[in-house]
Amino acid sequence: ALQENEIKLLAAEIEHLKNFGSLGVCPGLERLREENAKLKYRLNCLRKSLQEERSKTTKSMININSCLQEIFGAAIQAAYPDLENPPLVVTPSQQPKFGDYQCNSAMGITQILLKTKEQKVSPREIAEKITQNIPANECIEKVEIAGPGFINVHLRKDFVSKQLSSLLMNGVQPPAIGKRKKVVVDFSSPNIAKEMHVGHLRSTIIGESMCRLFEFAGYDVLRLNHLGDWGTQFGMLIAHLQDKFPDYLTVSPPIGDLQAFYKESKRRFDTEEEFKKRAYQCVVLLQSKNPDFIKAWELICDVSRKEFQKIYSCLDITLIERGESFYQDMMKDIVKEFEDRGFVQVDDGRKIVFVPGFPVPLTIMKSDGGYTYDTSDLAALKHRLSQEKADILIYVVDSGQSVHFQTVFAAGQMMGWYDPKVTRVAHAAFGVVLGEDKKKFKTRSGDTVRLIDLLEEGLKRAMDKLKDKERDKVLTAEELEAAQRSVAFGCIKYADLSHNRLNDYVFSFDKMLDDRGNTAAYLLYAFTRIRAIARLANIDEQMLRKAAREEVLILDHEKEWKLGKCILRFPEILQKILEDLLLHTLCDYLYELATTFTEFYDNCYCVEKDRQSGQIVKVNMWRLLLCEATATVMAKGFDILGIKPVQKM
Repeated sequence: ALQENEIKLLAAEIEHLKNFGSLGVCPGLERLREENAKLKYRLNCLRKSLQEERSKTTKSMININSCLQEIFGAAIQAAYPDLENPPLVVTPSQQPKFGDYQCNSAMGITQILLKTKEQKVSPREIAEKITQNIPANECIEKVEIAGPGFINVHLRKDFVSKQLSSLLMNGVQPPAIGKRKKVVVDFSSPNIAKEMHVGHLRSTIIGESMCRLFEFAGYDVLRLNHLGDWGTQFGMLIAHLQDKFPDYLTVSPPIGDLQAFYKESKRRFDTEEEFKKRAYQCVVLLQSKNPDFIKAWELICDVSRKEFQKIYSCLDITLIERGESFYQDMMKDIVKEFEDRGFVQVDDGRKIVFVPGFPVPLTIMKSDGGYTYDTSDLAALKHRLSQEKADILIYVVDSGQSVHFQTVFAAGQMMGWYDPKVTRVAHAAFGVVLGEDKKKFKTRSGDTVRLIDLLEEGLKRAMDKLKDKERDKVLTAEELEAAQRSVAFGCIKYADLSHNRLNDYVFSFDKMLDDRGNTAAYLLYAFTRIRAIARLANIDEQMLRKAAREEVLILDHEKEWKLGKCILRFPEILQKILEDLLLHTLCDYLYELATTFTEFYDNCYCVEKDRQSGQIVKVNMWRLLLCEATATVMAKGFDILGIKPVQKM
């Protein structure tokens, strides 16, 4: 109620100042504008605060970078009210002597003033004016101007301590996002009757992690598996099924090796003319929804699904299947819609659509009346926009499909299906997996590496590594197996996610299982050590929770201060990834957090022991709370990456 009352008073004062200024009777007009800008900032803060109270988001972690941007945005607005869209650059400082954050907007404003107003003002002078207009706030201790015009920002220790206490009491909570948006993520997407290979690894791992991030941030996420479950290849598979298992309608066919089954049918299709004709007839009967042929198709799909699920279970992947078959009945309407708008041209019997800015047309109907990938992707795009009401649509598909998706998205805009200013449609492209010879990753015989073989090899190597470290002598059989799976699958995922997805990356078990450097093996081990500190000091969860409510986190030691700030950067890291979809930023952050923790632990005693007896003589609880905050953030980071840590390793 008090906040609502203050909002009304501020709004009235702003309106009064605006009217007063417009009458032209105010001699200090510039000062009036500055005062107005500060009042507006205070009003926005109050409104935001009130909104957060109402939507019960007070437990959310504060994005310190965003807070500082708001503060400096208000200061720049007050200092230069006539400047439209001034540059707002706030980044964490790279060195402690330059404070905790830096605002580097002054240099950009110098350029704008020179170009638009022909005013030559030094960046340092601009920086001084910005600092003079910083509104009252709870996070900045002091600011200093350095060099040509950098504004070094020092955070208040009580502010950082308070945020850490909030994190310990409430857990890692996502920053408030406002309206809950719908996100559709298209990922994995293997082909029926073909085994998943190493090429499917990246889409599956990256897509899963993106979904986990958006879900944690509070979005409504639909995870779609756009299976290749329709098309002419099913004609030859059904024809071969009829020959090999003629009683398939009554007795479930024992197709053990679907890959071999596919190769047999392909060989017959390529060499037997009669079989080829029958395969085409099977396609026609399947597309006309003949019940016997639909049953054959479902049988083949079921065998594939079981194989896919083995991999999804290993990697803890969750997907909703919505393959090409789902969109078949929509394709006729898609073609008609393009025809009605006059976009279709006929080229040698094919129906094609040229999209402005793209030299290669989309083929929406083949000369034999069949549909193409272009048609099914257009149908999928429209369905996701119009029926699923997606606010954000992400396709996690390799870089080789970039031009195709750019063309499909542009066609959707051309048809008026979505406005890119309102709806975000993105192709999250990624590079290929290379072998250690820097060539496309293949087996020694030159075949594509089967994904299930890769995972089994990972399990074997992880167990070898654990036994080398003699973990089998200190862990129970159950704990050893949990550690094996955590290391094997965690290392495979992290090796992929820790590289910029736009680049190719070299797959190397030796590197990913190395427990030194930026690897999952190192981070999992570091996490297990951090979790063990309180346990070895006989401090249980209940005692930690009580301490979190009562203890003030002292951040006097430089390594305590460095760790505290690093922990609180988590929300800004996540915000960046939500914008650019580059997950390696999270991996880099977790590695930085682990190494910063090691610096802290080496310099600051958490538990002090008697040198002779080894008995605990003192527990520095605030430092144990810093350990707990580090582990809590690391655990959430692992969860987003799809990595399962273990308590003992």
